[in-house]
Amino acid sequence: MTVRRIWWIRRDLRLDDNPAALRAASCEALLPVFVAGDADEGDWPLGGAQRWWLSQSLPRFAATLERAGSRLIVIEGDAEKVLSDLARRHSVEEVVWSRRFDPAGLAAERRVEAALDRLGVAWKSFLSNHLHDPDEIATKEGRPYQVYTPFSRNCAQRPEPARPKAAPRALPSADWGPKGASIGSLGLEPAIDWAGGLRETWTPGEEGAGVRLASFTRAALDRYPVSRDEPSTVGTSMLSPHLAFGEIGIRRVWHAAGAASARGEASPESLAKFHSELLWREFATHVLYHFPRTTLAPLRAEYARFPWRNDPEALRRWKRGQTGYPLVDAGMRQLWHTGWMHNRVRMVVASFLVKHLLLPWQDGARWFWDTLVDADLANNSLGWQWAAGCGADAAPYFRIFNPTSQAEKFDAEARYIKRWVPELASLAPKAAIDPAGKGAGGLFGIGEELKYSAPMVDHAMARGRALAALASVSKGGAKAAGASES
Repeated sequence: MTVRRIWWIRRDLRLDDNPAALRAASCEALLPVFVAGDADEGDWPLGGAQRWWLSQSLPRFAATLERAGSRLIVIEGDAEKVLSDLARRHSVEEVVWSRRFDPAGLAAERRVEAALDRLGVAWKSFLSNHLHDPDEIATKEGRPYQVYTPFSRNCAQRPEPARPKAAPRALPSADWGPKGASIGSLGLEPAIDWAGGLRETWTPGEEGAGVRLASFTRAALDRYPVSRDEPSTVGTSMLSPHLAFGEIGIRRVWHAAGAASARGEASPESLAKFHSELLWREFATHVLYHFPRTTLAPLRAEYARFPWRNDPEALRRWKRGQTGYPLVDAGMRQLWHTGWMHNRVRMVVASFLVKHLLLPWQDGARWFWDTLVDADLANNSLGWQWAAGCGADAAPYFRIFNPTSQAEKFDAEARYIKRWVPELASLAPKAAIDPAGKGAGGLFGIGEELKYSAPMVDHAMARGRALAALASVSKGGAKAAGASES
């Protein structure tokens, strides 16, 4: 009897080191199915930048499957109905997939499991895109972690992540089942072509991910502890969108960095720092899994009464990179053009929104979700709550980034600023970093010709206002502020 199996493809668009793919390959008849649409995405359907990415990645993955002897079946709908209907009609023995840990992804899995159980169809899910199962890491009291350092220590005491496994050499043919929809019919591409900068910057797909990894381990890993804070250099791996779509496995990334260090291409310190950042991604998943409300609600309940402002015009200027603070504007314009922003700058622009402008962190989270190609719900939620001081292992709210000081420290020659804020390209570095400052000659006092916005808010005033807002939530907040300015 021919064993028929469905591979439910989710955020695991690869064959390499994919346990679900390896399981799927061990049958006589395989149907790889991608269920398209927002039905299983809950309150967070893919944003515009990620929809573009998927429009590029899916055809590449379909070609990979064809080369392996299979074909990709794309069906629009909700996974529970699509998969149970296919299993019933075609006498499927088993359905396999890679697990997701976001609230909507988990809920979709539970519905699929229940539907298959009712049909008597076997199913099996795999840990594919993470190093650790969030259920398996807990404090001594059996509770989830809310602070990164003890979480990472727990991970360090566990066995080394398993070695990645090679892709199956071939897949069983899929000469059965429906034809499915064309990828082009899904409407993923933007109606107005704004994606030129994305095409210049990225090569979605498994092959592009491999190129990124090789380039990083060869050219940037050794300087990672320093260069990761320099926005003008390519000092980070830029693998985040590939990881978000499962185009490369986290174990492959972990061990590739280790191999580079073993070859003497990166110091042990560089390897440790990079591995710690991969574990931060694990921590974000751990927190969201155990505290699913943190996508929009603060983990620290007292911050639900924080006196946020409502200022649509200020939010619009922040989104468009028109704040009058060059480092902030450079970051927001890089985001708009490339669908990505340097991590150091992400912290600065997030701090500016919630502390200088006193606008809700949820507004920033929604904007990042729509514009980032690497939008990951766990990372996005944790990052914004970190910036707002209201989440797990958060930066204290009274730690307020000074955008000018941050630029002086991490973009001293203003290369990053001049790249993304061309109005300032002709200025000396000091003036480009702070064109309104006394040290720059107070250029705004003489120059409409700069065609650059004056600062929309004074830093000292904004800092005092933020601390006053904090004091209204926590009596000890303003007193603790002291000199907590970065």
